[in-house]
Amino acid sequence: MGLMSFFQGVGEKIFHKETAAAPTPETEPLRASALLAHVKQLGLAYNSLSVKTATDTVTIEGEVAKQEDAEKIALAVGNVEGVKIVDNRLKVATPAPEATYHTVVKGDTLSLIAKAVYGDMMKYPIIFEANKPMLTHPDKIYPGQVLRIPAL
Repeated sequence: MGLMSFFQGVGEKIFHKETAAAPTPETEPLRASALLAHVKQLGLAYNSLSVKTATDTVTIEGEVAKQEDAEKIALAVGNVEGVKIVDNRLKVATPAPEATYHTVVKGDTLSLIAKAVYGDMMKYPIIFEANKPMLTHPDKIYPGQVLRIPAL
């Protein structure tokens, strides 16, 4: 997958106060641990996973079974406040074509995104399902969030 860009100032707030501010070499292991715990808490599938941070960049390495798993892990760590770049180096056991991505803008809904991408606003559940467990409700998206858009 390579490098993915995110809006650094938006996303889930998972870092503690001392690690959320300007990262230092001393806080990097704490930030990496928090991101790994976030992936585990979401229940995302992986065979092995290592998370490293360097200021606003996160590198993920390891192995996953499916392309979808690699994409969801990258989005889970990228859609965190303070993360600007995710370098996804995960090896996929069963490679498949990569999904496309959409960065949510003000006024977006999953229905409007589905209409633009698939030509049918009633296909919004496909996008919702493709972004679970990061999305918990179809109406809970925010500007700057990056979503997976699977091919039909």
